[in-house]
Amino acid sequence: MVMSGEKTGPGTAARPISLRERKKQLTYQAVSDAAIAMFLERGFDKVSVAEVAAAADISKPTLFRYFPAKEDLALHRFADHEDEAARVVAARGQDESPLDALRRHFLDGLERRDPVTGLCDHPQVLAFHRMLYGTPSLVARMYGYQGRSEAALARALGDGVPDRLAAGQIVAVQRILALENWRRIDAGESADEVYEDAVRAAGLAFVQLRTGIEGDR
Repeated sequence: MVMSGEKTGPGTAARPISLRERKKQLTYQAVSDAAIAMFLERGFDKVSVAEVAAAADISKPTLFRYFPAKEDLALHRFADHEDEAARVVAARGQDESPLDALRRHFLDGLERRDPVTGLCDHPQVLAFHRMLYGTPSLVARMYGYQGRSEAALARALGDGVPDRLAAGQIVAVQRILALENWRRIDAGESADEVYEDAVRAAGLAFVQLRTGIEGDR
């Protein structure tokens, strides 16, 4: 998804970012932006890492210090959101349950047309999604990011077996909701046209998470 290179959302304001870390983030962003522009123009498999390094005016070894694999150049923005669900849970109010906090955050994302929710019809976002889902190596690499997101959420919930089971279900639900939104938009509907159905589907999904698969049948 074409999204901000900075982590945003609940809990981010409490931790100041050092100048060194800020410069590192800017480098990540600049290199990733250059790579994604080339990938979208020519296709992921037709652009070499050496070409990306040259476009970003850095050496190939330096590029690999920032991005261990070519796929990470395209999926850097997913890495920025790996611990988003965990941060939402950690920053929730005392009277708010983890599931309520995650539901609120997802619905807010839908309202903002956040690319993470799949409900974004910006041309660049659509082009990025088409590249992502049309490139097997990117899809495979993305599952690694989702696994780390699941692990971070499990730790925020308590890291017991029930917490890991819950985290797996929550991450899967959010992924499926986002994918369904994107599929409809990719088929020609606008984000505004899909919005009400997306909100309804999210509501049903979080009810199912709360009650269990057979709890509301």
